[in-house]
Amino acid sequence: MATFPESMPTTTTPVPTGGALLTNSNMQVPATNLIESQLVAQARQVLEMEARAIVRVRDRLNESFERAVKLLLSCSGKVVVTGMGKSGHIACKIAATLASTGTPAFFVHPAELHHGDFGMLDERDVLVALSGSGETQELKLALEPIKRLGLPIIALTGNLESTLARYSQAVLDVSIEREACPLNLAPTSSTTVALAMGDALAVVLMSQKGFKAEDFARSHPGGTLGKQLVTVGDIMRSGVEVPSVALDSAYENVLAEVTSKKLGFTAVCNSDGHLEGIITDGDIRRAQVRFGPAAFMRLAGEIMTPHPKTISPSCLAVEALKLMENHSISDLLIVDDEMNPTGLIHLKDLLRAGIV
Repeated sequence: MATFPESMPTTTTPVPTGGALLTNSNMQVPATNLIESQLVAQARQVLEMEARAIVRVRDRLNESFERAVKLLLSCSGKVVVTGMGKSGHIACKIAATLASTGTPAFFVHPAELHHGDFGMLDERDVLVALSGSGETQELKLALEPIKRLGLPIIALTGNLESTLARYSQAVLDVSIEREACPLNLAPTSSTTVALAMGDALAVVLMSQKGFKAEDFARSHPGGTLGKQLVTVGDIMRSGVEVPSVALDSAYENVLAEVTSKKLGFTAVCNSDGHLEGIITDGDIRRAQVRFGPAAFMRLAGEIMTPHPKTISPSCLAVEALKLMENHSISDLLIVDDEMNPTGLIHLKDLLRAGIV
């Protein structure tokens, strides 16, 4: 019988590079998996660094932010946002976010201010200036002329002792410990923090102004956002297009109304015009089964389905679509606060509006 020593000698396999395999008696692991893991780990580190930078800025918020919001709320003109380089790109986004959430705003390049763009500024405006150092040359050259115009300045800067900070009525501290860039050079954490601060300003402002979904829809008439915010009243049919009969309408009058409007149903209203029910093609067939030949002697109120599904004209069209899907119907009556039918919406109307 063969015998083995108490301890066997071990061997180690060096970690290969490239696409080689790590091998031992139990497994084979492609080295590319290790490379991919390193890539994911580095990406996570970047995201964690930027997230921590935002949290630190959050914890430093103070009365300067309140002062900035009050300046923007009291602005009777427009908010002018400016910045150079990467700060300029962030400034463009902040201006766009403000404009789409109820605060008129636009971006102006600081270097262009010296070449005619000062004509874009008005004494009623408020300036929001972005500069990590607060010493950006093109921006510094514009500060004195802006001051002479009387525009309040809100600074987003990482240097609270900078020239920009001294010229500003509100200074928002967007300083960071270091960039997420491994060289600590490329604007990464700093631009993320500045963008987040701009979002905070925009969201607080829209809240203070009572900005609603309807207002958002007006500033986003096209694209997916605009379609999501279209109201029922924007696309409903109204007037003579809405089929309607009285409670005491004769059977033949019901048939005539359903047939002439070509929608397969009609509303049924009382003498005050309030909605009482609905008669569909299905209700007509069921009346034939239930009453037989006597169905032709029945009145609208006797064959209608009471309490039909309705919707308000102020509701979003996407809500109408969900209601139709949930109840497997293709039409909805639109009623006012008094339950008077004011219109209708058909699935085809939602298709034409691009909601479906």
